[in-house]
Amino acid sequence: MKKILILLAICFAVTQTRAFSLSLFGNAERNDAKIRHGNRHSQSFYAVKKEMLEKIYYDHRRTLYCNAEFTKHKQIIKPHGFKLPDIQKADFQVYDITAEELERKSVRMEWEHIVPAQNFGKTFKEWSLGHKNCVSHKGKKFKGRSCAEQESEEFRYMYTDMYNLYPSIGAVNYLRANFNFTQFNNKLPNTFGTCALKISKNKAEPADDIKGLIARTYLYMQQTYPRYSIGEPMYGVLKAWAKKYPVTSWECRRAYRIEKTQGNANNIVKNDCVAQNMYHD
Repeated sequence: MKKILILLAICFAVTQTRAFSLSLFGNAERNDAKIRHGNRHSQSFYAVKKEMLEKIYYDHRRTLYCNAEFTKHKQIIKPHGFKLPDIQKADFQVYDITAEELERKSVRMEWEHIVPAQNFGKTFKEWSLGHKNCVSHKGKKFKGRSCAEQESEEFRYMYTDMYNLYPSIGAVNYLRANFNFTQFNNKLPNTFGTCALKISKNKAEPADDIKGLIARTYLYMQQTYPRYSIGEPMYGVLKAWAKKYPVTSWECRRAYRIEKTQGNANNIVKNDCVAQNMYHD
């Protein structure tokens, strides 16, 4: 009887160990599978920006919001009528910057995250709480983007996803900040002169001809990375934009090139492009 009890105890222990192992690694595999169809090409923001210039935008050096031309050295050729707002009178939050610093940014191209890094970054504990390894050389603890980029592989893949990166005038990128998009009800003036981007009350509205592209970028990020959710009321606005403003030939060509480079498709864009025979270089 004693031997039987010992054998039963051993069997139970083995079963529990196996169950725990399956639970631990099975869940890891399932969680990884959720994002496996996203970016797995590069975790380096520096390397991805270089690839974007050389492999995606080599023959389309135009910024997103203002359609400004830029050189291979990332120097902005300002469009006629482009002007910077008076940041002292702005009705939206302007983070710590001087007018002189903003002017210098206006002649430099920067890579804009359409879905701001904060929007998905705050879902990472490294961003919101920090990490034991996130300590400066002076011994000061830090969190936010720097900590998440340092400690989270998943964050780095999301942060460097090419589908979410677009060239922008540096000053426009800075002032848009992490503001979400909306459809303003009143006739607000453009924030940057002839550049049809409006920023007010910590919200932004782009020009009509890029609303569909922006909407499909948000929808791609939500579909690809389950930890990110757009949220209302912006989701309703974006769905309407995606339907009202169809894919363009450049949007399709850009997505085609990114798939060839990054390795995964943006099916929200690709399906529409294929249907219109525009998914090619």
